[in-house]
Amino acid sequence: NKPELEIFADDVQCGHGATCGRLDKDQLFYLTARGLPRREAEALLIEGFANEAMEALEDEQLKAFLSDRVSVWLSRRIGR
Repeated sequence: NKPELEIFADDVQCGHGATCGRLDKDQLFYLTARGLPRREAEALLIEGFANEAMEALEDEQLKAFLSDRVSVWLSRRIGR
């Protein structure tokens, strides 16, 4: 037997959101003025933004997994 799930359109409520944009020039300036290479400063800001977004997650394992994936992606991007 194969389990099946039947969902009726009037039983569902959902939403979706996404955002994108440039990194804040002032924040980049602040970090690079203190000696961080630009790519490292960008990675730090991206990681901070991602971690802030993940704070809303209640599942600690999922949070840890996503945080690790972001770190791996950034490592490949900047060669950390």
